[in-house]
Order: sequence, then C-alpha cells, then structure tokens
Amino acid sequence: MPWPAFLAAAAKLVVLAAAAATAANAASYARFRRRNLRRIPNPIDDSADPIADFRALPSSSAAASEDDDFFFGLATAPAHVEDRLEDAWLQFAQEHSGGDNDSMPNQMPANAVMASAGGDGGSQPSSRPRGDEKGNDGDQRKPLRVAMEAMLRGFEKFSESAESSDSDCGSRKVAAWHNVPCPQERLKFWSDPDTELKLAKETGVSVFRMGVDWTRIMPKEPTEDFNNSVNFAALERYRWIIHRVHEHGMKVMLTLFHHSLPPWAGEYGGWKMEKTVNYFMDFVRLVVDRVSDLVDYWVVFNEPHVFVMLTYCAGAWPGGDPNAIEVATSALPTGVYNQALHWMAVAHAEAYDYIHSESKNAMMPIVGCSHNVSFTRPYGLFDVAAVTIANSMTLFPYVDSICDKLDFIGINYYGQEVISGPGLKLVDSDEYSESGRGVYPDGLFRLLLKFNERYKSLNIPFIITENGVSDETDLIRKPYILEHLLAIYAAMLMGVRVLGYLVWTTSDNWEWADGYGPKFGLVGVDRANNLARKPRPSYYLFSKVVATGKITGQDRMSAWRELQEAAVQKKTRPFFREVDKHGRMYAGGLDRPIQRSFVLRDWRFGHYEMEGLQDPLSRFVRCVIRPFGRKKKTHYIEDDAISYSMSS
Repeated sequence: MPWPAFLAAAAKLVVLAAAAATAANAASYARFRRRNLRRIPNPIDDSADPIADFRALPSSSAAASEDDDFFFGLATAPAHVEDRLEDAWLQFAQEHSGGDNDSMPNQMPANAVMASAGGDGGSQPSSRPRGDEKGNDGDQRKPLRVAMEAMLRGFEKFSESAESSDSDCGSRKVAAWHNVPCPQERLKFWSDPDTELKLAKETGVSVFRMGVDWTRIMPKEPTEDFNNSVNFAALERYRWIIHRVHEHGMKVMLTLFHHSLPPWAGEYGGWKMEKTVNYFMDFVRLVVDRVSDLVDYWVVFNEPHVFVMLTYCAGAWPGGDPNAIEVATSALPTGVYNQALHWMAVAHAEAYDYIHSESKNAMMPIVGCSHNVSFTRPYGLFDVAAVTIANSMTLFPYVDSICDKLDFIGINYYGQEVISGPGLKLVDSDEYSESGRGVYPDGLFRLLLKFNERYKSLNIPFIITENGVSDETDLIRKPYILEHLLAIYAAMLMGVRVLGYLVWTTSDNWEWADGYGPKFGLVGVDRANNLARKPRPSYYLFSKVVATGKITGQDRMSAWRELQEAAVQKKTRPFFREVDKHGRMYAGGLDRPIQRSFVLRDWRFGHYEMEGLQDPLSRFVRCVIRPFGRKKKTHYIEDDAISYSMSS
C-alpha cells in the first residue's frame, strides 16, 4: 500500500476511534447527569418563617420519647486536641520539620502521593525545595505531584514547569505546624478539658463527640506481659474526662479509632495484618469494660477508607510507607486498599458484638461508624470514568461490609469535588473552604437520599457525625451551617431518618497534615496567648439554632448579606491550597496561605445551578447548539437591601 494511502487510512481510523470514544463518554455523562445532576426536589418553602423547625418534625412529636428528638452536637478527636500525647501524628510532624532535606532518607523525586480524601483537613504537602535552595541545573523540574484520583486512573502524573511561585512547604510532612506557637500542646484537652467543654455546653448542644487514643492506652505492643503494655492511669483519666462531659450536661459519643494508629503497630504493617484486629480488640475491651456505663453513642472507626487511602495507598499519613508494588496494586481486588479495609471491617464487627454484650450502660448501646462522603462530579467529558471509579471504591463498599453490625450510619460531609484529569479542579465560579473543599449543601441532601435508598430495608438511621468548613473570616461558615441544616431538614421531610447533627468543630485545632492552617472552629484560638479562646459570630448563630431548633428567614438573609457584600467588595480570605497552571489543586497544605477572593454565587440549598461540562470540547458544542445572545444565568441572590451592580 502506498504511503499516502496508508496514512489516509490510519488517519481515518484515528478519527473513528476518537469519535467512538467521544460518543461513549457522552453517553456515559448523559447517564451520570440523569442519575446525579438533576435539579433536586426541594420540599422546603423558602417563604415560610421559620424556614425549618426541627422540633416540629414528626419524630419530635409529643408521643415520641426524648431519645427520638433531633439532637445537635460538637465533634473533635484526640489527635486534634490532646496535649501530652506521644502519638504517631506528633512523631510525623516532628520528622524533618526543620526543613533539612539532606536528612531525609531515600528521598525520591515524587515521594509524596497527594490525596484529598480527608474532609477535615486530610492532606499531605509535597516535598519541595525551599526558596533558598537551587536546583542542580536550569532544566530541573519541580517534584511531581500525584493526586489520589490519579491512582484510581492508572497513576497519571502531572507536573509543572520550573517557573512557579515559591512555597513554604519545604520537606515537611505537616504544614503550618512548625511555624505556630506551642504546636505540640494542641488544645490542652488532656490537661484542661473544661475549657472546651464549657464552650460546648454554652452552645446548648446535647451531644459531645470525643475519642480515646489507642496509643495513650497501649503505648507498647502487648507481645509479652499484657498489663505492662497498658497505661491504666490514662484509662482512668479518660473516664474522668467522660464524666466531666456528663457533668456539663452533654451525652457522650465516643470514637475508638480516629486516624491514629499506634507507632508500634505501624512498624509491622498495621491494618494490613490480621493480628492488628486482635490488638485492637484488646484495646476495645479495656475501654468498654471501664467507661461503657458513661457512653451513649459509639463510633468504632472514623472514615476507615480515608485512613487506608492516605496511609497504605498514598503513604501520606503516619504508619504507612507503602512500597512501589503496594502503590501500583493498591486499587486491585487483592490490593492493600481492600486488604486493610477487610481487617477493619472484621474489627468493627467484633467490637460491635463486644459492646452489645458487655456494655454496662442501662440503655441499649448505640454503635455505628463515621463514613466520609463527598459529592463528586466531572469537570470535562472524559472525567466521568474517574468519578465513577472513585465513587465505586469509596461510597458504599465499607458500609456494605458492616451494615448488619450498625445501629446508625454516621455521615461526615464537607462538600463537593470536581475531578479534572489526574486531580481536583478549582472552579473559579464555586466557593471553597480554606482547605480546598467546594461548598455544596445540595450534595449532602443528594447523598442522604442515595444512602437511604440503599439501606432503607435495614431501617438504619443516620447521624451527621461531622460537618463544617474551614473559614477564618467566619463569613462563609454562618450560611454554610444554615444551608447544610436545611439540606438535612429537607432529607428528613423526604423520609430520611436523621437522628442528629454534629459540627466540626468547637475550636480551631490541629487538622491532620494541614497542621494549624485551616480554621474549622466556631471559636478562634490565639496560640501566642496561652491558647486564649474567642468565639466567632457563627458560635452564637449556631447556639441560637440549637436553642430554638429553628432556622429563620432573617438569620439566613443576614448571613448571606454579609457574605455577598464581601464578594461584591472583592474582599479576600486565606486559602491553604496551591493551584497549578491548569487550575488543579494540590492536596498539600501550605505553611502560609495565599489569598482567594470571595465568590459571588448563590449556593443556598435548593438554589445551586449546576453548570455543564467545562472542557473545551463541551464548551464549543454548547456555543454551537445554544441560541446566540442567551442571557447569562444569575449566580447570586438578588436582594434589594444590597446595592451593587454586576459586571459581565
């Protein structure tokens, strides 16, 4: 065959293959949009006042018991707040915290796998040169950053060219930790729990979620003499703290494992190994036998798939350090991801049975898990597969494996993620938290309906065990809380049984690998002034909602007016994520934030207008098929009380 004819035939095949691939992805997106992106049915009357009244719901009727009433609470965890804690996270933060790259063993060009799976500040900074260091030659590229989504899509890597802004991350494993006062003291909850408990009590909440740290109770591997490996004094201290929660008028939700594996367990492989189940049950028996009479709700594992992803698949959290083979095969059915989740599911089942058989509480034990969920959507036409795969691995598998051992399903929800190529896209028209999570209250409603549909035959209720936003300005947090409560209220009107709602968190604290950067607290903390607390306006707004059980139109409009005025005036706020030239966010936190403008957009529950695909091909097709001169959608609240004009 002559070369011209051969090239023409090859070109035709390429065109046909591209057309087939485009058509297949278009069909896939059409199915995805039909199932996940339709405009939600909003059962709430925005013109009513109050807009929502949780005390008027059927479950809160006079015929129902007090335990059936919808409750409000606050959540925290030992690694975030406890001082005098020599846990894996403290060791992790102290390793290389001085930024001495020469001291880092086995340094590799891309030695940090990025992950965005952790809602509450779960991230990992990449290893990057400090500003005063120079490369070996002018062509040296910056280290590659790999998103967790890239792992699910075949380890596609992306990098930047040499020219980019400097960063403070250095070689540190925890950002915004070394450059703040007394980081190891966290919030002194161990030595002074009353400061936090008093703040929680004064909001009026009825449930306080806390945890017991496995490392503190069992600082050594129990290989020989069991009693010598147990810190019984620490166990008694935990009992005293839990008792103090009750003395402050709150019930206790106790978490047994909250992202903190004992260092000794990490050394032999942790949850990749069956013997960890036995060690964990030793710990569970100690805790249950000593404090079960004081515990009202139990959370066995917090976000197990997040822990497994970031620890054993990405090596981004302490206790993992996976080798190349483990990383490459992590998503396979026999890979480390499913292997570790299997043993955690076995441990959950055994813990559930032990709590139910041995609890000393007069009431029937209520045992569940806290499961992290995000609403994910594709940025472009060819990103649908990545979203589908990510959801198939994270939404239901773990809960499916333990659903016969659950008294409630805990939902941790922080927002939405827009997947683009190998990473997460920063959409300019969307609002984001300081830690890079897209604000989308409708997503909580959508996911509650989806989970309820899947598990309704089992009659398992839900508890929102974590929901919050990192926002030092407090301008986003006030409408954020109100809109997510409205999403829950709407789901309850649609028949979803939700028992309660817990805000993450009371005071600004250590947010995993993001350190003290993102501010999730209803209360600010002055770390340079003996951890002095200063309640933010959202603290008082939340307290009002707790006291009345109502969300009023006035409170909602007031919160939105402040946010929109800040957006109109082009005010900025801290943002602890770096963005590459393609608009993709790195999962790594920053020592010092960059500034991002507030976004003028209406993301009220039931009002968010979902945008179409934003890749160049999809935009071109829309331009062709849409009528010319179509009026641009309004993405802000038209309020006569706010005088401003929009520029196109």
